[in-house]
Amino acid sequence: MNIFTSKKTIFLLFFLSFFNAFWAQNIQLSKDATVSVITCGVGNESYSLFGHTAIRIKDNTNFVDAVYNYGAFDFNTPNFVPKFAKGDLQYFAVVSPYTDFINQYTYENRSVDEQQLNIPLELKQQLFENLNNSLASGDSHYTYKFIDKNCTSMVVDIINKTLGASVITKKTDTELSYRSILYPYFDNHFYEKLGTSIIFGPKVDAMGTKLFLPLELQKSLKLIQYKNQALAPKNQTILHFEESHPGSWWNNIYSYLISLALLVILNKKGIHYFYFSLMGILGLFFLFIGFYSDHLELANNYNVLLFNPALLILCFFYGTKNKAWIYKLSIFNLFCLLIYLVILINKAHLFIVLPLIVTSAYFLIQLALKNKKAIPIII
Repeated sequence: MNIFTSKKTIFLLFFLSFFNAFWAQNIQLSKDATVSVITCGVGNESYSLFGHTAIRIKDNTNFVDAVYNYGAFDFNTPNFVPKFAKGDLQYFAVVSPYTDFINQYTYENRSVDEQQLNIPLELKQQLFENLNNSLASGDSHYTYKFIDKNCTSMVVDIINKTLGASVITKKTDTELSYRSILYPYFDNHFYEKLGTSIIFGPKVDAMGTKLFLPLELQKSLKLIQYKNQALAPKNQTILHFEESHPGSWWNNIYSYLISLALLVILNKKGIHYFYFSLMGILGLFFLFIGFYSDHLELANNYNVLLFNPALLILCFFYGTKNKAWIYKLSIFNLFCLLIYLVILINKAHLFIVLPLIVTSAYFLIQLALKNKKAIPIII
């Protein structure tokens, strides 16, 4: 997925894409033309963690070698972050010369693979026209959705439209949840993994039956048959780079565990305030973003049972030294933790949040025991 940070660049891309689409309208592809799905490897930036998908049209007879890329957006869009959080950020397609495209990924040290589609010339022509019409008409603009609408799903949709049926469907890992499928992509990016674990709700716990990631599409294409023949019989590696992950002294599980261990060791009233306030504020944020955002992945977030807004009320009574309510709210939050633990038993993110569960339970049990009303002994 590409980020364009200049409005002049955006204008130029729009102009070139429109010009190329207009110029290509009347081109009739030769019998030697090829159409391919391009799969780009993962990068270390947040926008490139999942790789990228594009379509290549090549016809030496007509001097055509273009890549259609549905992963462009304008980073200078007004209110970019609120729009992204809301789920109404507009993405769009651009077309670029293959050499420019491949040079960009060479510069980024990201692998690129190509799978030629085994379809007749008339369907290659139809796909070529559909791509150009999409650019010229503005149909290539879409509202980005993490699972349901992205650079991969747009490629799948336009190829299936050309083939006249849902030929390209997911063939692998359909027994895994979306959350489980995503997890390996966050290796060496610990806090990104933790963040997505706690902000995503039950939608990502569903079985991953939709094609939404480039490498998933690449694997499925190898297995798909079209008119009794393999749709993409060969996978050609154009660029190959070994994945490299720059080390980080803080973005790892050790800093996470050490931080929580220090909180437990210090174990003072100020620490309790800080910890419970932070957890409660995050819980309020999860509730707000779940209602505010159109990203269904953020809705109905059961992680608020851990990041419980009721912890903020507990902090209030903790400050006023109201023992009765401290005890009641401690027990309430412990009960919520128990429910949360039951929900997480078969979830992919159980172990990454388990240290937070243990820390919360430890502090809450302490408060409950200290503020439990003594039972008088009658002799």
